[in-house]
Amino acid sequence: MDSDLIKLVNRLQDTFSNLGGELDMPQLVVVGSQSAGKSSVLENIVGRDFLPRGQGIVTRRPLVLQLIHTPSPDPAAPTHTEWGQFLHIDKRFTDYNEIRKEIEQETFRVAGQNKGISKLPISLKIYSPDVLDLTLVDLPGLTKIPVGDQPSDIERQIRGLVVEYISKPNSVILAVSAANVDLANSDALKLARSVDPQGRRTIGVLTKLDLMDAGTNALDILTGRVYPLKLGFIGVVNRSQQDINSEKSLPDALDSEAEFFRNHTAYRNIAHKNGTKYLARTLNQVLMNHIRDKLPDMKARLNTLMGQAQQELNSFGDAAIYGDKNQQGGLILRLMNKFAHDFVASIEGTKVDISTKELSGGARIYYIFNDVFGHALACIDSTSNLDNQDIRTAIRNSTGPRPSLFVPESAFDLLVKPQIKLLESPSLRCVELVYEELVKICHNCTSVELERFPRLHAQLIECVSELLRERLGPTSEYAQSLIEIQAAYINTNHPAFISGSAAAAQAATSPAPKPAQPSRPQSSEPINGVPTLEDEDESSTEEPVGANGVLSRDGRSVSSTLHDRTRVAGSAPTTKASSSKPHPVQGPRHSSAHSQATQPGAPGTSPHSARETFLNYFFGQNGPGPIAGSTVDRSHAGPAPVPTGRDISNAETAGPTGLMAGKRTLDGNNAAFDMKSLGKHIEAISSSEPGSQITLREEMETSLIRSLIASYFSIVRQSIQDLIPKAIMHFLVNYTSQQVQNRLVASLYKPELFADLLNEDEALVAERTRVKALLDAYKEAFKTLSEVNLKPI
Repeated sequence: MDSDLIKLVNRLQDTFSNLGGELDMPQLVVVGSQSAGKSSVLENIVGRDFLPRGQGIVTRRPLVLQLIHTPSPDPAAPTHTEWGQFLHIDKRFTDYNEIRKEIEQETFRVAGQNKGISKLPISLKIYSPDVLDLTLVDLPGLTKIPVGDQPSDIERQIRGLVVEYISKPNSVILAVSAANVDLANSDALKLARSVDPQGRRTIGVLTKLDLMDAGTNALDILTGRVYPLKLGFIGVVNRSQQDINSEKSLPDALDSEAEFFRNHTAYRNIAHKNGTKYLARTLNQVLMNHIRDKLPDMKARLNTLMGQAQQELNSFGDAAIYGDKNQQGGLILRLMNKFAHDFVASIEGTKVDISTKELSGGARIYYIFNDVFGHALACIDSTSNLDNQDIRTAIRNSTGPRPSLFVPESAFDLLVKPQIKLLESPSLRCVELVYEELVKICHNCTSVELERFPRLHAQLIECVSELLRERLGPTSEYAQSLIEIQAAYINTNHPAFISGSAAAAQAATSPAPKPAQPSRPQSSEPINGVPTLEDEDESSTEEPVGANGVLSRDGRSVSSTLHDRTRVAGSAPTTKASSSKPHPVQGPRHSSAHSQATQPGAPGTSPHSARETFLNYFFGQNGPGPIAGSTVDRSHAGPAPVPTGRDISNAETAGPTGLMAGKRTLDGNNAAFDMKSLGKHIEAISSSEPGSQITLREEMETSLIRSLIASYFSIVRQSIQDLIPKAIMHFLVNYTSQQVQNRLVASLYKPELFADLLNEDEALVAERTRVKALLDAYKEAFKTLSEVNLKPI
């Protein structure tokens, strides 16, 4: 029964070595310094020369050596009674020299030609009637200094490999130390103590007892008085290098070893507890006892591994459904429904495994609507791309050749429609972002069972992506049409816009707050030199012309237009014919309309002079016809003021400044010059020059237009911010959620596609086969261990 235990462990070890199981088998691990005699001990136990020999490090891969006892054959039988067999090659080796060569070649194949090491083990079974059932692992010898072309970290590599084997609780450590070296310097015992502090699973082996100095012996060590171990120390005597060179046989070497212990004065009393044969019997007994002690742990571990393997196998699914079309169709329908349900649940936020680390699914769509899209709309300034010159030009272009008494509504329409178009780009980008999020949700909808069928998974994703692409076009077109609808009809009767317009009109009609009356600038010419007290009294008592103005007929027009024009006309400077001492001009003269704008309703004006200044506002001071000088004596009026923003003729045109002044002469050169001046004048109106001045009327009109645009743009922006998410949800999100399952069934549920859709990955099929074989091995091992445990010990 004991031999059956070791054979059972060997069989399990072979099985799990091929399948990659995680069950640690009880085994003997040989540890020792380089050239301590580990290989010689193993050869003595086997009784054959089969291990590579040489200078330096020879064992560079772990050698798992399984010794299997075979019954003594019939002497008449011609068959071989001893042979070796490797796990990596299906061949029986009856010549031990060939076994040595195979070990060397396999070492070179994996570990290379240099002196490097490898963790990949070599498994060798030796069947012989002269061996006891044992399982040993020969590891590379411990070294400290790299020699030749060895890696610089060879010591660390070997120590890591040794510790990996001896740290397993099911391993029994066979610590080999040379007797002619102080035991305190034994690397094998030092490593064994690091993983087995109490020495419960460590066996000490002393080699080279015959090489100790004369007068010294290792009796105290072998009896456990120096370094106590529970399993004790065993002394052996191996063949020397001279014996090997002289080809001394192993049976002769074993006889010499027995003779040494019997005749040595210090060891004769313990000779029966030393030697290679006693070591083999002890190792066999220790291994069987260790296996027996570890059986409960092995059963518990096997039970756990079986559960894990069964769960992993279930995740791969059953391969028995591939021959039945009905089962295939049912499986595809179930996976389709699961995929569609996960897609909708991710959008609705009802998915079971919702992430708590980041936004996902429908929460990201909400974030796009409220944060990304809302922030993009809020960052748009309704009038940032409109300067005053653009607004002035739009107002003038909308009136044609006729002057306007009010701010034309067509100018407002002309200016506000391009601003509404600014909302189109963020709206379309919002549609694209939601579409991208839906595609991401589609790709994240998967399961372990669906991953078995990569083609089916890819087709499901492609089908949903195609549905999303189909809905992207209509959704974008509708979002674009919402912007066009807003720009198609400017509803100035909107309640919110009326209140804003009324506020703007009220701000425009209310008299502007007078700043502190500044001293008259040097460039302005007083009437008759010095203003009289009578003029001041009249200006303080007489009401401004048009103070009440014309009342606004509705909230969309500005009622102060005529009033402002009357103020401009009435504020024209009047000079008396009796003034004979014109005041010298000390600086550049401002526009009369602008310099007198702070004195509305100046006295002494007549309707005729108001008309003159009204014409001067458009045609310059020296206007056409006799009207230009009907009431103003230019010979006494001093230099004519230059109208701001209208005539910017060059300094060389010292003649008439009016646009139509060229008609006074029939000289062709003057006419050509005036036409050239007219072209420059038109260009000056459409350009924004630093020196151009804006009149009070134009400033008021510009400010009013900006207020109206901002008010209406705010209304449209609020409407778009509400309608675009609704449109996206209706045309894209909700439609896709409702139609995804129907689309999947209509596109993919076709019997001729079942075989292709359910084609599994080859790697997955191979993995399922491996796991199934491993599960069967676990079950068989558990059954065998259970039967062994029931037998009497």
